[in-house]
Order: sequence, then C-alpha cells, then structure tokens
Amino acid sequence: MENKLYVGNLPYAATEDDLKAHFSQAGNVTSVALIKDRATGRAKGFGFVEMASSEEAQKAISMFNGQDFMGRAITVNVARPREERPRNFGDRNRDGGGRNRY
Repeated sequence: MENKLYVGNLPYAATEDDLKAHFSQAGNVTSVALIKDRATGRAKGFGFVEMASSEEAQKAISMFNGQDFMGRAITVNVARPREERPRNFGDRNRDGGGRNRY
C-alpha cells in the first residue's frame, strides 16, 4: 500500500496545518499539500497527506474516511498516481478569434 492519501470534501477554511494536526492522530505525517486554484489562491476542497508508513496510512483511512473534519464528512483513500495530461489547448487559438471568419 502507498503512503500518500487523497483527502476530499475538505472545508475551504482548512489549512495545511489543520490537516497535519488532524492526521497526526494516526501517525507520523511526512507532508501535506492542500490544492489551491492558481488564479484565486482559494482552496479547491481537496489535498494530499503523506504518512510515514503504509500501516499509518491504512490507520488514517480507517480512522478518518467518512468522519467529520471541521463540519464536513471527509473522504480519505489511497491517492492514485498523477496522470500526465497533454498541454495543448485544442483548436480554440487557431484563428485568433475562436471561430472562422470566412
């Protein structure tokens, strides 16, 4: 089992320190990443917590999945590997205006 956990349905007010303190109840937290919108800087409502061992990660899932965290029932499960996405922008920039003007 992996040590990295996906944590979803987080309240927007949650901070990385809040997550670290909460997940420390299950064991040693090695890293926390709260995902934020690039444009606004506002939290997107999910993040990742990495535990020191797979046993601690499994304990965190058992303890926290579906449980209340700052007023919301959070989702906790093993994080899937990040999928590489193409960095193209489709055809929308091809003619400069978004539609053909012929």
